[in-house]
Amino acid sequence: MTDATFLDEVRTLIAAHEREGIAGLSKRVGPADWVELVRRFDPAEVSLLVAWLPDEELPKVLAELGPVEAAGILRSLARSTAADVLEAMAPDDATDIVEALPDAVAEQILVQMEPVEAAELRGLLAYPPESAAGLMTPSFVAVLPEVRTDQAIAALRAVAAETDALYDVYVLDADDRLLGALPLRELVLSPAERLVREVMRADPIRVRAEAEAETAAKLLRNHNLMSVPVVDAGDRLLGIVTVDDATDVLEAALVEDYLRQAGTDAEEMARRNPFQIARLRLPWLLGTLVIELGAGLVIARFDEVLTEVILLASFMPVISAVSGNVGLQAAAIVVRGLDSGHVTGDRWRREVGRELATTLLMALVCGLTLGLVGAVWSRHLPFGLVIGGAMTCSMLTAGFMGTVIPMLSKRLGFDPATTAGPFETAFQDVVGFAVFLWLASLLRDYLR
Repeated sequence: MTDATFLDEVRTLIAAHEREGIAGLSKRVGPADWVELVRRFDPAEVSLLVAWLPDEELPKVLAELGPVEAAGILRSLARSTAADVLEAMAPDDATDIVEALPDAVAEQILVQMEPVEAAELRGLLAYPPESAAGLMTPSFVAVLPEVRTDQAIAALRAVAAETDALYDVYVLDADDRLLGALPLRELVLSPAERLVREVMRADPIRVRAEAEAETAAKLLRNHNLMSVPVVDAGDRLLGIVTVDDATDVLEAALVEDYLRQAGTDAEEMARRNPFQIARLRLPWLLGTLVIELGAGLVIARFDEVLTEVILLASFMPVISAVSGNVGLQAAAIVVRGLDSGHVTGDRWRREVGRELATTLLMALVCGLTLGLVGAVWSRHLPFGLVIGGAMTCSMLTAGFMGTVIPMLSKRLGFDPATTAGPFETAFQDVVGFAVFLWLASLLRDYLR
């Protein structure tokens, strides 16, 4: 919907101060379309657009925006209007936006809200944003274990309009301790006279309030859940983390992991000065530099054979690049597996064995291909054997290092995404060049 024609249409309506026209557009476009416009318009246009959107539309738009962007728009509103907008939003989304506001502005808006809803937000703001409790919504449906299933359904209907998180009904005791969970499908299909305690799933998966938000997100993904309860130290239910919030957390973690592989984590870049960023990245670069010097020493050790058979130098970048890609692929797979829990340090033999078997198959094919190219190019079969053997050994080394280094980093407490790339590439260069030039020196007389 956000094509050039629609963009021009909205701009024309804003320029003509057609407030009713903007309101009418909301009947045929969704929040995501308004978000695209907000990101393309200048501040003056955004201010008018936000002021003219229907009251029920603005909270949906802010929920689609990032917290910082949404907070910027909220600050432009009258404090009473901003309070109404936050009241219309899901508590977890509203909390994210309030956290992005200056403390003084946040307090001015909170005092304008209804006391119950303001207290709810203040309760969520007390938890660290990166914790499971900081990600949760306090809106859920709970019943006592002794009620009948038809009574539970009636309770569900009574609060259905007040919450979007209708995935499970939670069973609590008189002290709000979590006893069980009952998915909606099972609740609806259960006979009306059955007691909830007879059909609930006892001792459901849960997460502690102080656990990392990413831990809660992984529980949802790994167990195919729609929501996971958040409990305090006394096992009292505080709220739930829903699958939509978990998706956002996992996507952000994936982006962060890829940025860390290059030493360019966005959060670190945003809050540190150049000196601090350089100090953060330099240790890994210096470690790589030291190992790569080993590759330089290997080349210097065999400089005579390179001088005599200059064609060898033409294949060194090929071997290094292909092997490097193999190692980075292996490292990315292992890092992702460590992140999801599918790869653990206890199963390192299985993971290493599987990766070596996979790499061996690829190395044999690539080694044979490059060996044939080398033999045809040089018109010497021994030259092809040297090139093919070096490629095979280098790829095996890269696959091994790409598998082992992330698991070793995890065991030692380092970030696998940060250490995997640099060290895998460096070790692979040292071993690959050493094998390559050693074989060349052995067969020197047959290469000329």
